[in-house]
Amino acid sequence: MYVVIFLLIAVIAGFSPFIVSKLVRPKSPTSERTRTTYECGALPYGEAWNFRFGIAYYLYALIFLAFDVDILYLFPVAAAFDKVPGFRGIVELLIFVGILSLAIVYAWNKGVFTWKKKEVA
Repeated sequence: MYVVIFLLIAVIAGFSPFIVSKLVRPKSPTSERTRTTYECGALPYGEAWNFRFGIAYYLYALIFLAFDVDILYLFPVAAAFDKVPGFRGIVELLIFVGILSLAIVYAWNKGVFTWKKKEVA
């Protein structure tokens, strides 16, 4: 019985955003409204395909993703920290954080964190 109730709540929670959006949306959107991109309330200008991002943004995103996943691994380590006896747990945690620090030093030496000024043509 509890499984059926749980599945019913899951189905309702899954389909409720679709139902609410159907009730709230405009009934007859204009063609301008459907063809323009909505970005933070600002009207778009130019073509989106002609604009290029610098490679530094992608490098920052990859570094953030790598460290975000590594920080995610720190939570189980912290939860199991009381089960590891004595000094060994601290050493293991310091080795893990040290490896993360080496990755930052490597990226820094490669010049990832230096912004190159964009030359205006």
